[in-house]
Amino acid sequence: MKKPIIGITLDYEEKGGYSKFPWYALRHNYLHSVEKFGGIPFPLFHTKKNINQIFEVLDGLIITGGNFDIDPKLYGKKLNNSRIIKNTRTQFEISICKKFLNSNKPIFGICGGEQLLNVVCGGTLIQHIQDNKLYSIQHEQPNPRDETSHQVKIVPNTKLRKIIKKSIIKVNSAHHQAVDKIGKKLSISSYSSDGIVEAIEHTDHNWCIGVQWHPEFLITLGDQLLMKNFIKYAKLV
Repeated sequence: MKKPIIGITLDYEEKGGYSKFPWYALRHNYLHSVEKFGGIPFPLFHTKKNINQIFEVLDGLIITGGNFDIDPKLYGKKLNNSRIIKNTRTQFEISICKKFLNSNKPIFGICGGEQLLNVVCGGTLIQHIQDNKLYSIQHEQPNPRDETSHQVKIVPNTKLRKIIKKSIIKVNSAHHQAVDKIGKKLSISSYSSDGIVEAIEHTDHNWCIGVQWHPEFLITLGDQLLMKNFIKYAKLV
């Protein structure tokens, strides 16, 4: 059986820092967690020029997080504490996500990728969790990202529950936004004790899951099972 080729979306930065010219960025562990479980990572830069040909090459898609927020106009809201906007990236991710939604190829939304998936399906986002005092957990954890920081509850009879086989797991957390109104044909498969949506999944697609944490760090057995199952399914399409 051939190794599946997994598209992984890149982040984009303007000149400064790493380079005097604009540059793309992707953490080491996105790539190596895919390779660990038998996939070949394929970083995706932000152009629609060859998107049809790129889609044909890929067996699975990971939509990553990054140093930015989705433009609230895309889900019918005014700007309210959203941070850096990267429209070129977002438009590319919307386009490639829609192609995968219309196929049987697996989609894995991680952190901002979960939020992107929800917006593509017509949902909305909480623009800044800390604006609402009802949310008591520090979702931008102060401890290192390669450590867990809080628990999430996994909903029974969901694909996520079947994969991880636990009702409660611990996760890391690095986000200031979250899913608000759930998108069409999506269901909530995990949430935190303060009510923040921690995972969603598509009700029609064979393998389409978004999680608000970062399983690519492979901190827990649950993270490993989730990544392994994603790659396993990508081998079958």
